[in-house]
Amino acid sequence: KALRESEKKYRTLFEKTSDAIFIVNIKTGKYLDANESALKLTGRKWSELRQLTTSDITPKGSENRIQKLDKAIDIQDLGQVTYIRPDGEKRITALIAIPLSEDTVIGIARDITEELILNESLKQSQKMESIGTLAGGIAHDFNNILFPIIGYTEMLLEDIPNDSPFQESLNAIYTGALRAKDLVTQILTFSRQENREMKLLKISPIIEEALKLVRSTIPTTIKIIQDIRSDSSVVKADPTQIHQIVINLTTNASHAMADSGGELRIGIKEVIVDRHKISTPTMKFGSYVCLFVGDTGLGIPRNIKEKIFDPFYTTKEKGKGTGMGLSVVHGIVASLGGAIEVDSEYGVGTEFRVYLPIVETIQEQQIIKSEEKIAGGTEKILLVDDEKDILAMEKKMLERLGYQVTSCLDSIEALETFRLHPNEFDIVITDMAMPKMAGDELSLGLVQIRPDIPVLLCTGFSETMSGKKAASMGIKGFLLKPIVMRDLAQKIREMIV
Repeated sequence: KALRESEKKYRTLFEKTSDAIFIVNIKTGKYLDANESALKLTGRKWSELRQLTTSDITPKGSENRIQKLDKAIDIQDLGQVTYIRPDGEKRITALIAIPLSEDTVIGIARDITEELILNESLKQSQKMESIGTLAGGIAHDFNNILFPIIGYTEMLLEDIPNDSPFQESLNAIYTGALRAKDLVTQILTFSRQENREMKLLKISPIIEEALKLVRSTIPTTIKIIQDIRSDSSVVKADPTQIHQIVINLTTNASHAMADSGGELRIGIKEVIVDRHKISTPTMKFGSYVCLFVGDTGLGIPRNIKEKIFDPFYTTKEKGKGTGMGLSVVHGIVASLGGAIEVDSEYGVGTEFRVYLPIVETIQEQQIIKSEEKIAGGTEKILLVDDEKDILAMEKKMLERLGYQVTSCLDSIEALETFRLHPNEFDIVITDMAMPKMAGDELSLGLVQIRPDIPVLLCTGFSETMSGKKAASMGIKGFLLKPIVMRDLAQKIREMIV
């Protein structure tokens, strides 16, 4: 009776534990017994498992640690051991061996596959966050350099006649400066510090518009296969961000097929993400719109797959890529509460999948901006910036548009000037990052003196300021540097009118 009770306790513990337990003959590698968790781990029935050895369900060429045990000795930590299921899925375990007799051991395996995936995702997220902070700081200084270049070039292009020999050179400078401006935008997007106007929208029309541009820029040897549903669900995003995602992923795919041609597949579908399908620690359970972009190119080698989202990492030839495309996509998707996955087989092709959370109802309509003529005015402007070159350039630009400008290099001086003549100014334009008094503090001081004064806050980079926060402080306008003349002129008219 005591033996039966002991056997019952042993079998209960053996069968009910969540860890996989095997009894193995260390000479033959044969499985002598296995519990339910072990069968679940290996994906096999006991009638199948008993016919196999430990080497049959571990990767070929891998060290079979259990069979290498000459005899059953003290408890041994065998480290990580991988088991392969019949469908090819690999499960990674932490395995220990406990001696049972001279020829047999008990193997206890704990499945740590999900834990390893989560740890790796967390490391990647922390690395990307650190690089993003650094990138944002660099972007701030770069913006201050670019702003005068763009501004003065715009004014020179307006001043010289169309047949001037300098037209071509100035256009080249302007084009290069705008490309640099786009690169800064990408850096800020990557660092998640760029402020965007989020809207409820369907992404299918934006994808279709982006594909028109893609089709005109990629070789005709690449065939585009679309599967885009017009009745796709609604997500909350900035239309420009969605456009960036599509352009960057399709450009990346076309580069992979530039020499040989092939098929570029793009489409959207709706998916439910539960705990079994979650791909990143920050991804929540729920419904998502999945944008997929695939190609039939060479694929991504395993040794560089984990680096593809790093900024400035590229395998392209010099001059054919900055290495910012995928890192920008990663930054955008993360900021929208989504996730991005990549499947690639070298020599076969690659597919990227972007998951964006679905919003239940649509309350806003997408607005397509139209090109308008640059509008000026005759109002009086108080202009504040601690960068001498930027202040001088902005003053010339605004005076060219017809405005009367009073400029200040010092925020304290600007506040005193406004305090003495609060009704002389129609609008105040100020930089954010300034010594003595930052732009947001100055704006609060101006609004306290005169609550109805329109204040336009400009910044190249700020971790603490956004358009939404500026509006909550009574600041009526917010722009990111470097600012082109058209955007500045349009914003002034919106605020004054």
